[in-house]
Amino acid sequence: MLHSARPHRALSTNEVYDPASNTWQTRQPMPTARNHGAIGTVNNKIYYLGGRVGAAFITRASNVGLVEEYDPATDQWGALKASMPNPRSAVAWGTHKGKIYVAGGEERATGPWQRTFRAVEAYDPRANKWEQVIEMEFPRHGLAGDIINGKFYLVSGDAASGGAPGTHIDSDVNEVIDLEAK
Repeated sequence: MLHSARPHRALSTNEVYDPASNTWQTRQPMPTARNHGAIGTVNNKIYYLGGRVGAAFITRASNVGLVEEYDPATDQWGALKASMPNPRSAVAWGTHKGKIYVAGGEERATGPWQRTFRAVEAYDPRANKWEQVIEMEFPRHGLAGDIINGKFYLVSGDAASGGAPGTHIDSDVNEVIDLEAK
């Protein structure tokens, strides 16, 4: 079991599952081993955005704003893409009309500060650009999210950074962001 006081690490493992044969196959490892990031698929390419390096827990990890592109057809990782405007981890994400949307998250800043994010940002792989979309009404990390019929549903999460001892505040806030109206 993972525990913040025990050693642990992120893996660069990349595997593909074939439901027809019920088998797994190892593919080209990720260039940057990390966890707690976002994943989106656009134009048959897979993008891994943000996340943590060094450990699973924010108190021992560092966030990265890296965006890496994987092509399953060639089993190759491409050049680094435009970095996230706000490197963070434990976000919600979804893909809509060729863009990957990332919401919320947390960071461990220098010193004793840790925080959660309100930001909802979108990455456009064709333009290799990020844009600020809107802010959530309530900042949180560890939330769930998905996009259905042009609406980004953001569910639950934790209002305080996981690195802030004694401040675990579960949220029952559910927001719906209409991406068609943006």
